[in-house]
Amino acid sequence: MNIQWNAEKYTSDFSFVYQYGSAVTELIEADPGSAVLDLGCGNGALSKTLKDKGYVVTGIDASADQLAIAREKYPDISFCQADAADFSLPEPVDVVFSNAVFHWIDKEKQPQMLKCVREGLKEGGQFVFEMGGYGNNQRIHKALAEAFARHGYGYTNPFYFPSVGEYASLLEREGFQVRYALLFDRPTELKGENGLADWIRMFVKRPFSVVSSGEEQNAIIEEAAEGLRGQLCQSGIWYADYVRLRMRAVKN
Repeated sequence: MNIQWNAEKYTSDFSFVYQYGSAVTELIEADPGSAVLDLGCGNGALSKTLKDKGYVVTGIDASADQLAIAREKYPDISFCQADAADFSLPEPVDVVFSNAVFHWIDKEKQPQMLKCVREGLKEGGQFVFEMGGYGNNQRIHKALAEAFARHGYGYTNPFYFPSVGEYASLLEREGFQVRYALLFDRPTELKGENGLADWIRMFVKRPFSVVSSGEEQNAIIEEAAEGLRGQLCQSGIWYADYVRLRMRAVKN
């Protein structure tokens, strides 16, 4: 994972991440009582959704701060700290579920992450997930790249946003059979009059490591946001140009 979270702000101001994830849980085809791993569980909100469906849930996340919130809010669910690309389970599960996590994992680490997932599943077990897909936040990253360039810096998109074909091929190489795949636009409302700038501050951190001045970082963010006002702000409400990749696969 390539981010350090402000866990409290994430929970209070960016709840859309796990609220949209509720729809992803509908892709799971498993009986109540099935063992489900929520991989990258964050604050545990979707772990609770899965438990309410009758599953026996374990949550894994790399963030100690997020897990602290999850354990406080949902003490009846088991949560463990581990990296999504380097974890193992004491017993295999029926389902590995994940929402809005895998685009944070560098492309070269994806095979290792999928190997961990496969080893954690029972034979025929399901792998259900959603992540940022090809074209996700394309306008935002383009505006940031242009703002970085005006300030004399290069900009590298820190995320991995694959196409359906690219990720399906990766899954197949790692021993999965793809049963469902959908790439779709999902413009997402952001909170507050500075919604886009706040979104950038929360989610786009690594590129700013080359900008030492906090004042200049803020200037770049404000320039990028203002440049997108005509495209991503409607009637005073900001939207992010999300594109999501939703898939279900089974372990061969």
